[in-house]
Formats: sequence, structure tokens, C-alpha cells
Amino acid sequence: MKAPITKKGYEALQVQLDQLIKKERPRVIRDIAEARSHGDLKENAEYEAAKNKQSFVEGKIQMLQGKLAELEV
Repeated sequence: MKAPITKKGYEALQVQLDQLIKKERPRVIRDIAEARSHGDLKENAEYEAAKNKQSFVEGKIQMLQGKLAELEV
């Protein structure tokens, strides 16, 4: 059984998901590429920060996709 949600609530979650997929994900990919261009990845704090951000963004995307799949307007 799917959990109920208001149309407004569902749309808010969808907007958040779209923001992550269309804006945050590409931004993180650019940050990773830029950090890689700075050389040695072992001692590159920018690269580590970008990879951590990527992990957070991807986790949030998966969480929202799962949540939206379990909801019914």
C-alpha cells in the first residue's frame, strides 16, 4: 500500500529531485573534473570534497526517487 501525500507535497519533492538531477549533479561533476586537473588525487582536498558531495547528492537522489515511488497523491 502506498502512503498518501498531498499534490503540493508531491510536487515539492519532485522539484527537489529535479533540482538535484539537473543542477547539483552536473555542478558536482564539473567540480570533480576541475579538482582532477589540479594533479595528485591522493593529496587533493578539493577532489575529496567534490567526491563526498557527489556521494551525498547521489544518495539524496536515490532517497527521493524511492520515496516518490512509495507515495500516492
